[in-house]
Amino acid sequence: MKQHSVRTYKSAEKLARVDQLAWKIAEVAADPVAVAPDVVEMIGNRIIDNAAVAAASVARRPVRSARAQAQAHPFQPGATVFGLSPSMRISPEWAAWANGVAVRELDFHDTFLAADYSHPGDNIPPILAVAQHCGLDGAALIRGLATGYEIQVDLVKGICLHEHKIDHIAHLGPSAAAGIGTLLSLPTETIYQAVQQALHVTTTTRQSRKGEISSWKAYAPAFAGKMAIEAVDRVMRGEGAPSPAWEGEDGFIAWLLSGPKAEYTVPLPEKGEAKLAILDTYTKEHSAEYQSQALIDLARRLGPKIGDLTKIESIVIHTSHHTHYVIGTGANDPQKMDPTASRETLDHSIMYIFAVALEDGGWHHQTSYAPERAGRPETVALWHKISTVEDAEWTRRYHSSDPRQKAFGGRVVVTFKGGSVISDEIAVADAHPLGARPFARPQYVAKFRTLAEGVIAAAEQDRFLAAVERLPSLRAGELNGLTFSVAPDRLGGVQPSGIFDWKK
Repeated sequence: MKQHSVRTYKSAEKLARVDQLAWKIAEVAADPVAVAPDVVEMIGNRIIDNAAVAAASVARRPVRSARAQAQAHPFQPGATVFGLSPSMRISPEWAAWANGVAVRELDFHDTFLAADYSHPGDNIPPILAVAQHCGLDGAALIRGLATGYEIQVDLVKGICLHEHKIDHIAHLGPSAAAGIGTLLSLPTETIYQAVQQALHVTTTTRQSRKGEISSWKAYAPAFAGKMAIEAVDRVMRGEGAPSPAWEGEDGFIAWLLSGPKAEYTVPLPEKGEAKLAILDTYTKEHSAEYQSQALIDLARRLGPKIGDLTKIESIVIHTSHHTHYVIGTGANDPQKMDPTASRETLDHSIMYIFAVALEDGGWHHQTSYAPERAGRPETVALWHKISTVEDAEWTRRYHSSDPRQKAFGGRVVVTFKGGSVISDEIAVADAHPLGARPFARPQYVAKFRTLAEGVIAAAEQDRFLAAVERLPSLRAGELNGLTFSVAPDRLGGVQPSGIFDWKK
Protein backbone atom coordinates (compact mmCIF):
# COMPACT_ATOMS: atom_id res chain seq x y z
CA MET A 1 0.00 0.00 0.00
CA LYS A 2 1.17 3.50 -0.76
CA GLN A 3 0.38 6.33 1.64
CA HIS A 4 -0.96 9.42 -0.15
CA SER A 5 -0.84 12.84 1.48
CA VAL A 6 -3.98 14.88 0.83
CA ARG A 7 -4.38 18.57 1.67
CA THR A 8 -5.90 21.79 0.37
CA TYR A 9 -4.21 23.68 -2.47
CA LYS A 10 -4.88 27.26 -3.50
CA SER A 11 -6.17 27.61 -7.04
CA ALA A 12 -2.99 29.42 -8.02
CA GLU A 13 -0.95 26.35 -7.09
CA LYS A 14 -2.50 24.38 -9.97
CA LEU A 15 -2.39 20.90 -8.48
CA ALA A 16 -1.82 18.47 -11.35
CA ARG A 17 -4.53 15.89 -11.96
CA VAL A 18 -2.16 13.00 -11.41
CA ASP A 19 -1.45 14.34 -7.92
CA GLN A 20 -5.11 14.56 -6.90
CA LEU A 21 -6.74 11.95 -4.68
CA ALA A 22 -9.56 11.40 -7.17
CA TRP A 23 -7.04 10.59 -9.91
CA LYS A 24 -5.16 8.19 -7.66
CA ILE A 25 -8.43 6.46 -6.77
CA ALA A 26 -9.26 6.26 -10.47
CA GLU A 27 -5.88 4.70 -11.22
CA VAL A 28 -6.56 2.00 -8.64
CA ALA A 29 -9.99 1.39 -10.15
CA ALA A 30 -8.58 1.17 -13.68
CA ASP A 31 -5.80 -1.25 -12.68
CA PRO A 32 -6.86 -4.69 -14.04
CA VAL A 33 -5.29 -6.63 -11.19
CA ALA A 34 -6.43 -10.20 -10.53
CA VAL A 35 -8.83 -10.76 -7.62
CA ALA A 36 -7.50 -13.07 -4.90
CA PRO A 37 -9.49 -16.28 -4.23
CA ASP A 38 -10.25 -15.36 -0.61
CA VAL A 39 -11.59 -12.01 -1.81
CA VAL A 40 -13.82 -13.79 -4.33
CA GLU A 41 -15.12 -16.01 -1.53
CA MET A 42 -15.82 -13.04 0.73
CA ILE A 43 -17.61 -11.14 -2.04
CA GLY A 44 -19.93 -14.12 -2.37
CA ASN A 45 -20.46 -14.11 1.39
CA ARG A 46 -21.46 -10.47 1.35
CA ILE A 47 -23.86 -10.93 -1.55
CA ILE A 48 -25.54 -13.62 0.57
CA ASP A 49 -25.43 -11.36 3.62
CA ASN A 50 -27.11 -8.48 1.81
CA ALA A 51 -29.83 -10.76 0.47
CA ALA A 52 -30.42 -12.15 3.96
CA VAL A 53 -31.06 -8.72 5.40
CA ALA A 54 -33.17 -7.71 2.41
CA ALA A 55 -35.35 -10.78 2.95
CA ALA A 56 -35.99 -9.78 6.54
CA SER A 57 -36.83 -6.20 5.58
CA VAL A 58 -38.74 -6.76 2.34
CA ALA A 59 -42.17 -5.96 3.82
CA ARG A 60 -41.12 -3.05 6.03
CA ARG A 61 -42.58 0.37 5.19
CA PRO A 62 -39.36 2.15 4.14
CA VAL A 63 -38.47 -0.74 1.85
CA ARG A 64 -41.97 -0.83 0.38
CA SER A 65 -41.77 2.90 -0.29
CA ALA A 66 -38.41 2.64 -2.05
CA ARG A 67 -39.59 -0.36 -4.06
CA ALA A 68 -42.74 1.50 -5.15
CA GLN A 69 -40.61 4.42 -6.33
CA ALA A 70 -38.43 2.01 -8.28
CA GLN A 71 -41.40 0.24 -9.86
CA ALA A 72 -42.46 3.57 -11.32
CA HIS A 73 -39.27 3.44 -13.42
CA PRO A 74 -39.42 0.23 -15.50
CA PHE A 75 -36.64 -0.08 -18.04
CA GLN A 76 -35.05 -2.57 -20.41
CA PRO A 77 -32.64 -4.21 -20.04
CA GLY A 78 -32.64 -2.80 -16.50
CA ALA A 79 -31.87 -4.48 -13.19
CA THR A 80 -33.69 -6.62 -10.64
CA VAL A 81 -35.24 -5.60 -7.32
CA PHE A 82 -35.36 -7.77 -4.21
CA GLY A 83 -38.76 -9.37 -3.79
CA LEU A 84 -39.96 -8.84 -7.35
CA SER A 85 -39.87 -11.27 -10.24
CA PRO A 86 -36.53 -11.12 -12.09
CA SER A 87 -38.54 -10.53 -15.25
CA MET A 88 -39.60 -7.14 -13.86
CA ARG A 89 -36.73 -4.90 -14.84
CA ILE A 90 -36.11 -1.47 -13.37
CA SER A 91 -33.83 1.37 -14.43
CA PRO A 92 -30.50 0.57 -12.72
CA GLU A 93 -30.24 3.67 -10.55
CA TRP A 94 -33.73 3.03 -9.17
CA ALA A 95 -33.05 -0.67 -8.67
CA ALA A 96 -29.96 0.32 -6.69
CA TRP A 97 -32.12 2.72 -4.69
CA ALA A 98 -34.71 0.08 -3.77
CA ASN A 99 -32.16 -2.63 -3.03
CA GLY A 100 -29.95 -0.24 -1.10
CA VAL A 101 -32.80 0.62 1.27
CA ALA A 102 -33.67 -3.06 1.70
CA VAL A 103 -30.08 -3.87 2.62
CA ARG A 104 -29.67 -1.03 5.13
CA GLU A 105 -33.11 -0.89 6.74
CA LEU A 106 -32.33 -3.30 9.58
CA ASP A 107 -28.72 -2.18 10.18
CA PHE A 108 -27.72 -5.81 9.86
CA HIS A 109 -24.99 -6.18 7.22
CA ASP A 110 -21.25 -5.57 7.10
CA THR A 111 -19.17 -2.84 8.68
CA PHE A 112 -15.72 -1.32 8.72
CA LEU A 113 -14.59 1.10 11.43
CA ALA A 114 -11.36 3.09 11.48
CA ALA A 115 -10.86 6.87 11.30
CA ASP A 116 -14.48 6.94 10.17
CA TYR A 117 -17.40 4.51 9.90
CA SER A 118 -18.83 2.55 7.00
CA HIS A 119 -21.03 -0.27 5.77
CA PRO A 120 -19.13 -1.24 2.62
CA GLY A 121 -21.78 -3.78 1.60
CA ASP A 122 -23.66 -0.66 0.48
CA ASN A 123 -21.45 -0.78 -2.63
CA ILE A 124 -23.11 -3.99 -3.80
CA PRO A 125 -26.56 -2.70 -4.87
CA PRO A 126 -25.37 0.00 -7.29
CA ILE A 127 -22.51 -2.02 -8.77
CA LEU A 128 -24.68 -5.12 -9.19
CA ALA A 129 -27.52 -3.09 -10.73
CA VAL A 130 -25.20 -1.65 -13.37
CA ALA A 131 -23.71 -5.09 -14.02
CA GLN A 132 -27.17 -6.57 -14.59
CA HIS A 133 -28.28 -3.68 -16.80
CA CYS A 134 -25.13 -3.82 -18.93
CA GLY A 135 -25.24 -7.60 -19.33
CA LEU A 136 -21.88 -8.26 -17.67
CA ASP A 137 -20.60 -11.51 -16.17
CA GLY A 138 -19.65 -12.67 -12.70
CA ALA A 139 -15.95 -11.99 -13.15
CA ALA A 140 -16.64 -8.34 -14.02
CA LEU A 141 -18.93 -7.99 -11.00
CA ILE A 142 -16.25 -9.42 -8.72
CA ARG A 143 -13.68 -6.93 -10.00
CA GLY A 144 -16.08 -4.03 -9.53
CA LEU A 145 -17.02 -5.04 -6.00
CA ALA A 146 -13.39 -5.58 -5.01
CA THR A 147 -12.74 -1.98 -6.04
CA GLY A 148 -15.81 -0.61 -4.28
CA TYR A 149 -14.78 -2.23 -1.01
CA GLU A 150 -11.13 -1.21 -1.45
CA ILE A 151 -11.81 2.47 -2.03
CA GLN A 152 -14.36 2.86 0.75
CA VAL A 153 -12.19 1.07 3.30
CA ASP A 154 -9.13 3.10 2.32
CA LEU A 155 -11.02 6.39 2.59
CA VAL A 156 -12.40 5.33 5.97
CA LYS A 157 -8.87 4.56 7.15
CA GLY A 158 -7.56 7.94 6.07
CA ILE A 159 -10.26 10.59 6.43
CA CYS A 160 -12.46 11.16 9.47
CA LEU A 161 -15.84 12.62 8.59
CA HIS A 162 -17.80 12.26 11.81
CA GLU A 163 -15.72 14.72 13.83
CA HIS A 164 -17.10 17.37 11.47
CA LYS A 165 -20.61 15.87 11.55
CA ILE A 166 -20.40 14.76 7.92
CA ASP A 167 -22.21 11.49 7.25
CA HIS A 168 -20.17 8.51 6.14
CA ILE A 169 -21.90 8.21 2.75
CA ALA A 170 -19.41 10.85 1.57
CA HIS A 171 -16.96 7.95 1.28
CA LEU A 172 -19.54 5.63 -0.29
CA GLY A 173 -20.42 7.79 -3.29
CA PRO A 174 -16.81 7.87 -4.55
CA SER A 175 -16.22 4.18 -3.82
CA ALA A 176 -19.35 3.07 -5.68
CA ALA A 177 -18.43 5.29 -8.63
CA ALA A 178 -14.93 3.79 -8.67
CA GLY A 179 -16.36 0.27 -8.47
CA ILE A 180 -18.68 0.95 -11.40
CA GLY A 181 -15.67 2.30 -13.30
CA THR A 182 -13.81 -0.97 -12.74
CA LEU A 183 -16.92 -2.98 -13.64
CA LEU A 184 -17.23 -1.19 -16.99
CA SER A 185 -13.45 -1.06 -17.66
CA LEU A 186 -13.65 2.71 -18.01
CA PRO A 187 -10.52 4.82 -18.56
CA THR A 188 -8.86 6.59 -15.64
CA GLU A 189 -10.02 10.02 -16.83
CA THR A 190 -13.67 9.01 -16.80
CA ILE A 191 -13.48 7.36 -13.38
CA TYR A 192 -11.63 10.42 -12.05
CA GLN A 193 -14.49 12.71 -13.03
CA ALA A 194 -17.16 10.32 -11.72
CA VAL A 195 -15.46 9.96 -8.33
CA GLN A 196 -15.36 13.74 -7.93
CA GLN A 197 -19.00 14.23 -8.90
CA ALA A 198 -20.05 11.44 -6.54
CA LEU A 199 -18.21 13.08 -3.63
CA HIS A 200 -19.71 16.44 -4.47
CA VAL A 201 -23.32 15.24 -4.37
CA THR A 202 -23.18 12.74 -1.49
CA THR A 203 -21.79 15.01 1.21
CA THR A 204 -24.48 15.32 3.88
CA THR A 205 -24.63 15.84 7.65
CA ARG A 206 -24.88 13.33 10.47
CA GLN A 207 -28.20 14.73 11.64
CA SER A 208 -29.56 11.64 9.88
CA ARG A 209 -28.15 9.70 12.87
CA LYS A 210 -28.94 12.17 15.63
CA GLY A 211 -32.04 13.03 17.66
CA GLU A 212 -35.23 11.61 16.15
CA ILE A 213 -33.64 9.21 13.69
CA SER A 214 -35.87 8.52 10.70
CA SER A 215 -35.87 6.02 7.87
CA TRP A 216 -33.46 8.28 5.97
CA LYS A 217 -30.71 6.39 7.81
CA ALA A 218 -31.56 3.47 5.51
CA TYR A 219 -32.13 5.66 2.47
CA ALA A 220 -28.86 7.60 2.76
CA PRO A 221 -26.55 4.88 1.37
CA ALA A 222 -29.12 4.05 -1.30
CA PHE A 223 -29.03 7.71 -2.30
CA ALA A 224 -25.24 7.57 -2.53
CA GLY A 225 -25.40 4.49 -4.75
CA LYS A 226 -27.99 6.10 -6.99
CA MET A 227 -25.89 9.25 -7.26
CA ALA A 228 -22.81 7.18 -8.13
CA ILE A 229 -24.61 5.56 -11.06
CA GLU A 230 -25.83 8.92 -12.31
CA ALA A 231 -22.35 10.40 -11.92
CA VAL A 232 -20.75 7.66 -14.02
CA ASP A 233 -23.45 7.95 -16.67
CA ARG A 234 -22.99 11.71 -16.92
CA VAL A 235 -19.21 11.69 -17.22
CA MET A 236 -19.32 8.86 -19.76
CA ARG A 237 -21.13 11.40 -21.94
CA GLY A 238 -18.13 13.72 -21.75
CA GLU A 239 -19.07 15.92 -18.80
CA GLY A 240 -16.71 16.91 -16.00
CA ALA A 241 -17.02 17.45 -12.26
CA PRO A 242 -15.91 20.01 -9.62
CA SER A 243 -12.15 19.62 -9.38
CA PRO A 244 -10.06 19.08 -7.38
CA ALA A 245 -12.88 17.77 -5.21
CA TRP A 246 -10.93 16.99 -2.05
CA GLU A 247 -8.02 19.42 -2.38
CA GLY A 248 -9.68 22.47 -3.91
CA GLU A 249 -9.48 25.88 -2.26
CA ASP A 250 -13.26 25.84 -1.83
CA GLY A 251 -13.44 22.07 -1.63
CA PHE A 252 -14.21 19.24 0.75
CA ILE A 253 -11.21 19.41 3.08
CA ALA A 254 -10.98 23.19 3.22
CA TRP A 255 -14.57 23.89 4.19
CA LEU A 256 -16.24 20.70 5.38
CA LEU A 257 -13.43 18.85 7.14
CA SER A 258 -10.39 20.06 9.09
CA GLY A 259 -9.67 23.15 7.02
CA PRO A 260 -7.06 24.45 4.59
CA LYS A 261 -4.13 23.66 6.88
CA ALA A 262 -5.14 20.04 7.49
CA GLU A 263 -3.39 17.07 5.94
CA TYR A 264 -4.77 13.56 5.62
CA THR A 265 -3.04 10.33 4.67
CA VAL A 266 -5.01 7.87 2.54
CA PRO A 267 -3.61 4.40 1.82
CA LEU A 268 -4.20 2.97 -1.66
CA PRO A 269 -2.89 -0.14 -3.41
CA GLU A 270 0.18 0.24 -5.60
CA LYS A 271 -0.13 -0.53 -9.30
CA GLY A 272 -0.45 -4.29 -9.66
CA GLU A 273 -1.26 -4.77 -5.98
CA ALA A 274 -4.32 -6.87 -5.17
CA LYS A 275 -7.41 -5.21 -3.74
CA LEU A 276 -7.83 -7.00 -0.40
CA ALA A 277 -9.76 -4.49 1.71
CA ILE A 278 -12.94 -6.55 1.93
CA LEU A 279 -11.00 -8.97 4.13
CA ASP A 280 -10.64 -6.21 6.75
CA THR A 281 -14.41 -5.84 7.05
CA TYR A 282 -16.85 -7.78 9.22
CA THR A 283 -20.54 -8.52 9.27
CA LYS A 284 -23.15 -8.50 12.02
CA GLU A 285 -24.77 -11.36 13.84
CA HIS A 286 -27.26 -8.98 15.45
CA SER A 287 -29.50 -6.33 13.89
CA ALA A 288 -28.03 -3.30 15.65
CA GLU A 289 -25.32 -0.69 15.23
CA TYR A 290 -21.92 -2.38 15.00
CA GLN A 291 -20.62 -1.10 18.34
CA SER A 292 -23.51 -3.00 19.92
CA GLN A 293 -22.43 -6.37 18.54
CA ALA A 294 -19.78 -7.29 21.08
CA LEU A 295 -21.78 -5.83 23.96
CA ILE A 296 -24.83 -7.92 23.03
CA ASP A 297 -22.58 -10.97 23.16
CA LEU A 298 -21.24 -9.82 26.53
CA ALA A 299 -24.79 -9.34 27.83
CA ARG A 300 -25.61 -12.91 26.83
CA ARG A 301 -22.61 -14.04 28.84
CA LEU A 302 -23.27 -11.80 31.85
CA GLY A 303 -26.98 -12.50 32.25
CA PRO A 304 -26.66 -15.88 33.98
CA LYS A 305 -23.92 -14.50 36.25
CA ILE A 306 -26.12 -11.61 37.38
CA GLY A 307 -29.27 -13.60 37.99
CA ASP A 308 -31.96 -11.33 39.45
CA LEU A 309 -31.79 -8.14 37.38
CA THR A 310 -33.97 -6.21 39.84
CA LYS A 311 -31.07 -6.24 42.31
CA ILE A 312 -28.94 -4.09 40.02
CA GLU A 313 -28.16 -0.56 41.20
CA SER A 314 -26.27 0.56 38.11
CA ILE A 315 -24.45 -0.64 35.01
CA VAL A 316 -21.58 1.39 33.58
CA ILE A 317 -20.15 0.52 30.18
CA HIS A 318 -16.54 1.67 29.84
CA THR A 319 -15.96 1.94 26.12
CA SER A 320 -14.56 3.88 23.18
CA HIS A 321 -15.19 7.48 22.24
CA HIS A 322 -17.38 6.34 19.35
CA THR A 323 -19.63 4.10 21.41
CA HIS A 324 -19.98 6.67 24.19
CA TYR A 325 -20.76 9.64 21.97
CA VAL A 326 -22.70 8.01 19.13
CA ILE A 327 -24.83 5.34 20.81
CA GLY A 328 -24.14 5.97 24.48
CA THR A 329 -25.08 8.55 27.09
CA GLY A 330 -22.35 10.84 25.78
CA ALA A 331 -24.62 11.65 22.84
CA ASN A 332 -26.89 13.56 25.24
CA ASP A 333 -29.91 12.43 23.24
CA PRO A 334 -32.94 12.02 25.53
CA GLN A 335 -34.55 10.02 22.73
CA LYS A 336 -32.08 7.20 23.42
CA MET A 337 -33.81 6.66 26.77
CA ASP A 338 -37.38 7.00 25.45
CA PRO A 339 -39.49 3.81 25.18
CA THR A 340 -41.60 5.46 22.47
CA ALA A 341 -38.57 6.20 20.29
CA SER A 342 -38.33 4.92 16.72
CA ARG A 343 -36.61 1.68 15.85
CA GLU A 344 -33.87 3.72 14.19
CA THR A 345 -33.26 5.57 17.46
CA LEU A 346 -33.32 2.46 19.64
CA ASP A 347 -30.83 0.88 17.25
CA HIS A 348 -28.47 3.69 18.30
CA SER A 349 -29.04 3.33 22.06
CA ILE A 350 -26.60 0.91 23.65
CA MET A 351 -28.40 1.46 26.95
CA TYR A 352 -31.61 0.01 25.52
CA ILE A 353 -29.84 -2.72 23.59
CA PHE A 354 -27.80 -3.90 26.56
CA ALA A 355 -30.88 -3.96 28.82
CA VAL A 356 -32.91 -6.07 26.39
CA ALA A 357 -30.00 -8.41 25.67
CA LEU A 358 -29.54 -8.95 29.41
CA GLU A 359 -33.21 -9.72 29.92
CA ASP A 360 -33.70 -11.89 26.83
CA GLY A 361 -30.29 -13.51 26.58
CA GLY A 362 -29.97 -12.45 22.96
CA TRP A 363 -31.26 -10.17 20.24
CA HIS A 364 -33.93 -10.46 17.56
CA HIS A 365 -34.16 -8.23 14.51
CA GLN A 366 -37.91 -7.66 14.98
CA THR A 367 -39.15 -8.49 18.45
CA SER A 368 -36.30 -6.74 20.25
CA TYR A 369 -37.47 -3.43 18.75
CA ALA A 370 -41.22 -3.94 19.09
CA PRO A 371 -42.99 -1.06 20.89
CA GLU A 372 -44.44 -3.46 23.43
CA ARG A 373 -40.92 -4.79 24.09
CA ALA A 374 -39.44 -1.32 24.55
CA GLY A 375 -42.28 -0.27 26.81
CA ARG A 376 -42.05 -3.01 29.43
CA PRO A 377 -41.78 -1.32 32.84
CA GLU A 378 -39.02 -3.64 34.04
CA THR A 379 -37.06 -3.01 30.84
CA VAL A 380 -37.41 0.76 31.16
CA ALA A 381 -36.26 0.57 34.78
CA LEU A 382 -33.16 -1.45 33.89
CA TRP A 383 -32.47 0.64 30.80
CA HIS A 384 -32.35 3.82 32.87
CA LYS A 385 -29.75 2.31 35.19
CA ILE A 386 -27.28 1.94 32.33
CA SER A 387 -24.76 4.59 31.31
CA THR A 388 -21.55 4.79 29.31
CA VAL A 389 -18.21 6.49 29.90
CA GLU A 390 -15.35 6.97 27.52
CA ASP A 391 -12.28 4.95 28.46
CA ALA A 392 -8.99 6.08 26.93
CA GLU A 393 -7.72 2.53 26.57
CA TRP A 394 -10.80 1.36 24.69
CA THR A 395 -10.56 4.43 22.45
CA ARG A 396 -6.90 3.62 21.78
CA ARG A 397 -7.76 0.05 20.91
CA TYR A 398 -10.62 1.19 18.68
CA HIS A 399 -8.13 3.21 16.61
CA SER A 400 -5.32 0.64 16.68
CA SER A 401 -3.99 -0.49 13.30
CA ASP A 402 -2.99 -3.82 14.83
CA PRO A 403 -5.89 -6.24 14.23
CA ARG A 404 -4.97 -8.12 17.40
CA GLN A 405 -5.38 -4.93 19.42
CA LYS A 406 -8.31 -3.33 17.60
CA ALA A 407 -11.44 -3.56 19.70
CA PHE A 408 -15.10 -2.60 19.41
CA GLY A 409 -16.38 -3.68 22.80
CA GLY A 410 -15.85 -2.49 26.33
CA ARG A 411 -15.78 -3.33 30.01
CA VAL A 412 -19.07 -3.56 31.88
CA VAL A 413 -19.26 -2.89 35.62
CA VAL A 414 -22.44 -4.04 37.34
CA THR A 415 -23.05 -2.65 40.83
CA PHE A 416 -25.72 -4.29 42.97
CA LYS A 417 -27.92 -2.60 45.56
CA GLY A 418 -26.00 -4.31 48.33
CA GLY A 419 -22.73 -2.79 47.09
CA SER A 420 -21.20 -5.87 45.47
CA VAL A 421 -19.75 -5.54 41.99
CA ILE A 422 -19.10 -7.84 39.06
CA SER A 423 -17.42 -6.89 35.82
CA ASP A 424 -16.53 -8.45 32.50
CA GLU A 425 -15.21 -7.26 29.17
CA ILE A 426 -15.17 -8.18 25.51
CA ALA A 427 -13.00 -6.84 22.70
CA VAL A 428 -14.75 -8.05 19.54
CA ALA A 429 -18.06 -9.64 18.67
CA ASP A 430 -18.33 -13.40 18.56
CA ALA A 431 -18.90 -13.23 14.77
CA HIS A 432 -15.79 -11.09 14.16
CA PRO A 433 -12.86 -12.82 12.37
CA LEU A 434 -11.04 -12.84 15.73
CA GLY A 435 -14.15 -13.58 17.77
CA ALA A 436 -15.39 -16.70 19.51
CA ARG A 437 -17.45 -17.86 16.50
CA PRO A 438 -16.12 -16.20 13.31
CA PHE A 439 -18.44 -16.03 10.32
CA ALA A 440 -17.52 -18.04 7.22
CA ARG A 441 -19.67 -19.29 4.32
CA PRO A 442 -21.73 -21.72 6.47
CA GLN A 443 -22.61 -18.92 8.91
CA TYR A 444 -23.59 -16.54 6.09
CA VAL A 445 -25.80 -19.24 4.59
CA ALA A 446 -27.34 -19.95 8.00
CA LYS A 447 -28.07 -16.25 8.48
CA PHE A 448 -29.72 -16.15 5.07
CA ARG A 449 -31.79 -19.26 5.76
CA THR A 450 -32.91 -17.91 9.13
CA LEU A 451 -33.97 -14.50 7.84
CA ALA A 452 -35.52 -15.93 4.67
CA GLU A 453 -37.65 -18.48 6.50
CA GLY A 454 -41.32 -17.77 5.92
CA VAL A 455 -40.45 -15.06 3.40
CA ILE A 456 -38.66 -16.76 0.50
CA ALA A 457 -39.78 -20.19 -0.68
CA ALA A 458 -37.25 -22.94 -0.01
CA ALA A 459 -36.71 -23.66 -3.71
CA GLU A 460 -36.03 -19.98 -4.36
CA GLN A 461 -33.55 -19.89 -1.49
CA ASP A 462 -31.75 -22.88 -2.99
CA ARG A 463 -31.69 -21.28 -6.44
CA PHE A 464 -30.22 -18.03 -5.13
CA LEU A 465 -27.51 -19.74 -3.08
CA ALA A 466 -26.58 -21.93 -6.04
CA ALA A 467 -26.16 -18.81 -8.18
CA VAL A 468 -23.81 -17.29 -5.61
CA GLU A 469 -21.76 -20.49 -5.50
CA ARG A 470 -21.25 -20.11 -9.25
CA LEU A 471 -20.45 -16.39 -9.02
CA PRO A 472 -17.00 -16.43 -10.69
CA SER A 473 -18.32 -18.44 -13.63
CA LEU A 474 -21.67 -16.70 -14.12
CA ARG A 475 -22.01 -15.74 -17.77
CA ALA A 476 -23.37 -12.53 -19.24
CA GLY A 477 -27.05 -12.35 -18.37
CA GLU A 478 -26.82 -14.77 -15.47
CA LEU A 479 -26.28 -12.04 -12.87
CA ASN A 480 -30.05 -11.67 -12.91
CA GLY A 481 -30.07 -14.70 -10.64
CA LEU A 482 -28.43 -12.73 -7.81
CA THR A 483 -31.77 -11.67 -6.40
CA PHE A 484 -34.83 -13.35 -4.95
CA SER A 485 -38.55 -13.14 -5.55
CA VAL A 486 -41.31 -13.66 -3.01
CA ALA A 487 -45.04 -14.23 -3.16
CA PRO A 488 -46.96 -10.93 -3.51
CA ASP A 489 -48.52 -11.35 -0.07
CA ARG A 490 -45.01 -11.24 1.45
CA LEU A 491 -44.32 -7.76 0.11
CA GLY A 492 -46.40 -5.96 2.72
CA GLY A 493 -49.39 -3.69 2.45
CA VAL A 494 -50.35 -1.18 -0.21
CA GLN A 495 -48.18 1.92 -0.20
CA PRO A 496 -49.45 5.49 -0.56
CA SER A 497 -48.69 6.86 -4.01
CA GLY A 498 -46.30 9.72 -4.69
CA ILE A 499 -45.27 11.89 -7.61
CA PHE A 500 -43.82 9.05 -9.69
CA ASP A 501 -47.02 6.98 -9.49
CA TRP A 502 -49.42 9.90 -9.16
CA LYS A 503 -53.04 8.99 -8.54
CA LYS A 504 -55.78 11.59 -8.32
